[in-house]
Amino acid sequence: MAFWKRTYACNDLRKSHVGKEVHLTGWIQRTRDHGGLTFVDLRDRTGLVQIVFDPTQDTEIQKQAQKLRSEFVVSVKGLVRERPEGTINSNLATGEIEVLGEGLQILNKSETPPFLIEDNIDTSEDLRMKYRYLDLRRPEMYKNLALRHKVIKVLRDYFDEQGFLEIETPVLYKSTPETGAREYVVPSRVNQGMFYALPQSPQQLKQTLMISGVEKYFQVARCFRDEDLRADRQPEFTQLDFELSFIDQEDIFTLVEPAVCRVMKEIHNMDIPQPFPRMPYAEAMLKYGSDKPDTRFGMEILDVSQLVADVEFGVFAKTVQSKGVVRGICASGCATYTRNQLDKLTDYAKQMGAKGMAWMKVTETGIETPIAKFFKEEEIKTLVTAFNANPGDLIVYIADKEDIAADVLGRLRLHFGDELKLRTPGVYNYLWITDMPLLEYREEDKMFKARHHPFTSPLDEDVTLLDTDPTRARAHAYDLVLNGTELGGGSIRIHDAELQSKMFQIFGISKEEAANKFGFFLEALRFGAPPHGGMAIGLDRFIMLLTGNKSIRDVIAFPKNQKAQCPMSSAPSEADARLLRELHVKVVE
Repeated sequence: MAFWKRTYACNDLRKSHVGKEVHLTGWIQRTRDHGGLTFVDLRDRTGLVQIVFDPTQDTEIQKQAQKLRSEFVVSVKGLVRERPEGTINSNLATGEIEVLGEGLQILNKSETPPFLIEDNIDTSEDLRMKYRYLDLRRPEMYKNLALRHKVIKVLRDYFDEQGFLEIETPVLYKSTPETGAREYVVPSRVNQGMFYALPQSPQQLKQTLMISGVEKYFQVARCFRDEDLRADRQPEFTQLDFELSFIDQEDIFTLVEPAVCRVMKEIHNMDIPQPFPRMPYAEAMLKYGSDKPDTRFGMEILDVSQLVADVEFGVFAKTVQSKGVVRGICASGCATYTRNQLDKLTDYAKQMGAKGMAWMKVTETGIETPIAKFFKEEEIKTLVTAFNANPGDLIVYIADKEDIAADVLGRLRLHFGDELKLRTPGVYNYLWITDMPLLEYREEDKMFKARHHPFTSPLDEDVTLLDTDPTRARAHAYDLVLNGTELGGGSIRIHDAELQSKMFQIFGISKEEAANKFGFFLEALRFGAPPHGGMAIGLDRFIMLLTGNKSIRDVIAFPKNQKAQCPMSSAPSEADARLLRELHVKVVE
């Protein structure tokens, strides 16, 4: 079908184009009939421009324009002119001009869309995902995709400048459950009864590239995990993956910080101070109850176990005696909470695993709390002073095992941060978390598990702890956190075959099992593996934060919903019986 090809994008037109004949293409946003004149907002990916069809100029084109409906695809020929006085739209980049339509081609008609093609629509996410091709026409969605493209381009250019090679690694690979998450498996037709696995990350392969002498590798990698979904998880996701040789942790920080800062400058024209703050894992858990703390606001957790070890309040004293902890936070201005609000807050704490929650309101006349009778006046004063609390503040306490108290208070801290609007949009606080635990002991399995992955090196000074007290060993690992979200993590890897074998032994992996799962990699380590390390940054999460969205589904073109389904294509779907026979796969009810 022949049509007038565009000479300008819709959003390109300004007063400087007045008098020019232009050809425009796009979709009809809306139409309006004003006293015989037909006004049309034409939209393409750049923005909107107003087209006017005047019956005094051309009766036939006016009749054709009256047939236009939302989302019709058209080509328009017309003359740019200034808008009449009093009709300028200051909210529109093209608001000072309009195009007098002299020619109109309807290239395609459209059914009535199931929702408006505009920003800030009140429509269910499932409906938006079912009609994703319409959802992506909305300006904010297009901007998200354009920003995603720009972020990835900035990062690619940066790593290229630093001498890295972009190398693709296989998507069909061997099952290597190094992260503990379930994998997606793909049956092989030509190798009956055998399966590939989709990679959770290119971990072994990027380390193999270091052993191969590549020295500097990066990749915008597609990764896959079969896990329960939430706002910042997808079954398939994208990460900036990189690895380099002959380096230490400091080199990783020195590489990553300028990359992130360049993105911030290009996207938001913001200068982020360097170096980024650093915080040991233990300090983060103590002060913020999280290994990914949001440092845009204070409200740090305080351990008052020793201050309440001998009080008459049995919940506190007995918790300390049984080697638990008593910790709390002070929420400024929240003494106005009603008893009903505090009961709901207590229920919230219980839902998160706490046995209960104690509270104290600081008022001008003293302390309001249902547990006041169990405290001496001096004990109350000591607690108020410890929290630096003022009249109008609310102190909440959790008495429990250390990990539960930290987690619950960390979540309560974020709750208060939202309530008090302390998590300021447009502020970007980066933070490195270091010195993380190397291992964790799983009671249900009676065995150790890697906190990061089994190829992470212990700190040099903690290697001897592997023989005496493995749970105290710290990892040569680091996470990059932005506003309470983990952007990515990495580590200095084990490059010594003997140490790697020892780690497998600690995990309860036999030599036979290690050879079966990691055989080629263990063998490669015996052929002169260099010291190396790397990191992976979750691009979906990063772009989500940069756009101000709360779900990574809004920055991915075709995401899955929380059931790992695609409402648009109906994936996953049943496979054809013939295909299953060729793959020697049988579906068991």
